[in-house]
Amino acid sequence: MIPARTWPAFRRWFTGHARARLRQAFGAVRVLGLEPARALAQERPLLVVANHQAWWDPLVALVLSDALGTDGQAMMDARNLRRLPFFRLVGAFGVDLDDPRDGALVLRYAARQLSSPGRLVWVFPQGAERPGGLRPLGFVAGSAVLARLAPQAAVLPVGVRYVFGPREHPDLVVSIGAPVPGAGRGEEQRRAQEAAVEAELDRIDALLAAGGEVAVPALLQRRPDRLGAWAEAALARLAGWWLRG
Repeated sequence: MIPARTWPAFRRWFTGHARARLRQAFGAVRVLGLEPARALAQERPLLVVANHQAWWDPLVALVLSDALGTDGQAMMDARNLRRLPFFRLVGAFGVDLDDPRDGALVLRYAARQLSSPGRLVWVFPQGAERPGGLRPLGFVAGSAVLARLAPQAAVLPVGVRYVFGPREHPDLVVSIGAPVPGAGRGEEQRRAQEAAVEAELDRIDALLAAGGEVAVPALLQRRPDRLGAWAEAALARLAGWWLRG
């Protein structure tokens, strides 16, 4: 395994960088359920389980961990962490997905991180990026084992959607659900976590289908491109004049 080597100063800078990247790439980053999750983080450590769809997901995890007011860490494929080692400085730790012994070691390490309120570990139980509409999501067992090893932690399901619509830039919509009941063990817990994340994705889809995405609070909002809007309006007027002529 590859342990995290968090460097607080670098983490603060990189979180700001990640926030700026998201604001630049997306029309808005909208989050459902942020306040209840933030309150829960003051009472218990959080094990976050989320779907894994895009390259952006680690930056989303970092920015949301900060928004929740937590000292967050995230499990990452060791191959990617070796390629992008700076993620260790912001709290990522690596697991060799092809070595079960390494997986067991990493789960014990992750459980130790969930030692007190305000601590958070983010896991993508699909293990790799997969299409957002895929059903079932295909969770593997690691996060269920981690829930057993860290029973003090609340297991929060998170659904993440990248939404293309009528505007130039897509929206990023995140839904944080209520804690997954911890009574189940093994396969029962794995299924419960997977179903809970699917329910959050369905919640987003239902909201979008009803046209209610603007009702979701925006954590980040892209600044209007006033120069670009002016240029497009001028071009439209010019083209209209030319076509009428």
